[in-house]
Amino acid sequence: VVLTSVTRDYLPAGGAQYFVNAIAAIRRRKPDVVCELLIPDFNARPAALELIYNCNPAVIGHNIETVPRLYPLIRGQADYHCSLLVLKYFTDLPKARPAKSQIKHLKSGLMVGLGETPEEVVAVMADLKQTGCSWITIGQYLAPSPKHYPVQQYISPAEFAYFQNQAE
Repeated sequence: VVLTSVTRDYLPAGGAQYFVNAIAAIRRRKPDVVCELLIPDFNARPAALELIYNCNPAVIGHNIETVPRLYPLIRGQADYHCSLLVLKYFTDLPKARPAKSQIKHLKSGLMVGLGETPEEVVAVMADLKQTGCSWITIGQYLAPSPKHYPVQQYISPAEFAYFQNQAE
């Protein structure tokens, strides 16, 4: 089961408790279900990240979305380094409490076709590796509507194969 939400900064701990409650409800009904959380950055608030960590999902995902240069255009309210900090938190915390951790994978996603260069994508992959991220998804950006940022490029299968090779 993958659980996600939009940003809920106006709620206590950014709404992290909703993830906790949802996982608890799922586990009461079907304890063997593997849970993945795709979380917002929670403004890197330790209280919110601690709630997420303590509910022990098998996978924690937080999408980096784009390369740093494009953040002001694509993710105006977000911060690239804050997203890296969030991911790193889930790598560092188990070192302090190894017996408590059940998290198997840390995951992030990146959109391409926004005007980034291949070198920028590879640099993001390197940044994600430094956080301890073990899975990355790279997908073609498609504008949800004409009012959204337009697609700058359609990425070819050969370019995706290049990214896969670099990631591996």
